[in-house]
Amino acid sequence: MSMYRQLWLAIILSTLLASIGSLLASTLSSRAYLNEQLRMKNADNATVLALSLSQKNIDAIELELVIAALFDSGHYTSISVSDPAGKEIIRRVAATEKNDVPDWFIRSFPIQSAPGQAQISSGWKQLGTVSLVTQSSFAYQTLWQSTKEMIATLALSGLIAGYLGTLILRRLRKPLRAVIEQASAMSERRFIVAPESKVPELRQLSTAMNSTVGLLKSMFAEEAERLEALRRQANTDPVSGLANRSHFMGQLHVMVEAEEAPPGSLIMLRLSHLAEINKQLGRNKVDALLKKIGSLLNTQANALPEGFAARLNGTDFALLFRQTEADTVTSTLLESICKELTEITDNPTAVFIGFGEFEFGIAPGALLSQVDGAVAAAEIGGISDIRKAAPLNIEQAPKSSDEWSKLIQRALEQQWVKLALFPVVDFDGKRIHTEAALRLMFGGEWFPAGRFLPIAERLGLTDKLDLAAVNLALDELARNSEVNDIAVNLSAQSIQNASFREQLRALLLSRPAISKRLWLEVPENGVFANLDAFRSFHADVGSSGCKLGLEHFGRQFDKINLLHDLKLDYVKVDGGFIRGIDINDANQAFVKGIGSIVHRMGLQIFAEGVSSAAELTTLSGLSINGVTGPAIGLATDTQSN
Repeated sequence: MSMYRQLWLAIILSTLLASIGSLLASTLSSRAYLNEQLRMKNADNATVLALSLSQKNIDAIELELVIAALFDSGHYTSISVSDPAGKEIIRRVAATEKNDVPDWFIRSFPIQSAPGQAQISSGWKQLGTVSLVTQSSFAYQTLWQSTKEMIATLALSGLIAGYLGTLILRRLRKPLRAVIEQASAMSERRFIVAPESKVPELRQLSTAMNSTVGLLKSMFAEEAERLEALRRQANTDPVSGLANRSHFMGQLHVMVEAEEAPPGSLIMLRLSHLAEINKQLGRNKVDALLKKIGSLLNTQANALPEGFAARLNGTDFALLFRQTEADTVTSTLLESICKELTEITDNPTAVFIGFGEFEFGIAPGALLSQVDGAVAAAEIGGISDIRKAAPLNIEQAPKSSDEWSKLIQRALEQQWVKLALFPVVDFDGKRIHTEAALRLMFGGEWFPAGRFLPIAERLGLTDKLDLAAVNLALDELARNSEVNDIAVNLSAQSIQNASFREQLRALLLSRPAISKRLWLEVPENGVFANLDAFRSFHADVGSSGCKLGLEHFGRQFDKINLLHDLKLDYVKVDGGFIRGIDINDANQAFVKGIGSIVHRMGLQIFAEGVSSAAELTTLSGLSINGVTGPAIGLATDTQSN
């Protein structure tokens, strides 16, 4: 029995016992009072009657007439007169009088009316004794009426007490519920601070719980800060504050090998005469210059989709992002860096910038070679310049937005859609689930998601594509019992759409058994940039039983404290931290630390982009639940319509 029911039962029982006790005490008190009043009335009436008879010298017949007249008034139960020897001369007894008082009440609370007696005398001579008993029916009626009124009063008091008890319980229930929710959240590795109660005892409990939550949060924060420092040490150039070459190469592989990702651009820039500037101004000023350039590149990267800036060596820098219109970005960078160089030295110093575009299927080495060639072409003139690399599109030239829109809409209408499936396995080779990437057919050729997603996002079509992908995944799970769970990537743009969330919820609830085998994941940057939208998304689809997670996790590790309240089931570590992890001790410690933290939160953790057996072997000792990537298995396609 819950505590609230026990409290209610205690209130009801205590009120009932108090009411019964009050009613019984009141009734017995009233009965005693009525008994006393009847006794006094009997005595007074007997004295008055005896005094009246003593003043008259009446014979037996006249005495009988007087007694009969008094008895017939109906106020007495019995009247009797006896001589000095005790022999009854006259006796009148009334029949039992009927009234509205229940028999059970009369039996439960009998009224004993003591007879009133007085001596009849003539001078000093005693003539006899008169004895009378007054009718008690009126007393019973009075007692019964007062009892009913007392019951009504106590019932009203009980209702008022119940209402007041309800108010008190509500006042207690709110802080208790907050504490219970707080404790439940802690068991789910979520840490929330509850408002303190105004009730002193509950305030102490709330304060203690909040202190515990604060302590746990600080422990996680300290661990996160330690891992963030380790990540910076492993992947950051100490002078410029940008990513180092090793981390850049890992991120470059991830971005060009992501089938479902949109195309992007790579910008490389080179500073000339840096060694001469170093000799002229000294190391400290040059370090300040490099730090300023790093700040400019970081600012630019933060303003671009999936922007990533790095220092490749002493004079070379790179900027990687998901966008193909790089002309404006390069012009801004050239102007800003030239301004910084002019302010620090009078020597002729040039900035050479080369850039190129890429999409899924481009080899990282080929991309670097093309863009490096553009930088070299800019260097030939000896002055600051920008050059664009030769087109890197693989299959065909880019289409216009209108043409892509028509192609996407037609593919959806004709159901020219299918899924490419990639295995996610544990370290024993057992498949945990399967990742699904959407593909559309245009002109008889199947295109990966990266070719059409940018246009779809621009045109607001990602919700339709995501619904199509989820529907295909559910169909595949229903059709093929050998397939374990399937994970579908959702766009951050889609989960912000209330209509999409409602349609997705209806789709999942229409197939409840299969939905429990579905995993839905959203990119880390999309979740952290739209926390309220993700919480609404979780509230809408969480009841379906599907699992929710983050992909590309770790790029914004400083926001790991936000995971506590998202009610996730798993995360997938970004492939940029996995690439070459077998020779990167710092990244090994970082990934192991992530695994330790998320496991304490009750989440699973997977590694993306595993490309070699050496990486797989290293990951097996880093608290990872499973892995995916080129080293695990190639894609298989689902049946298409």
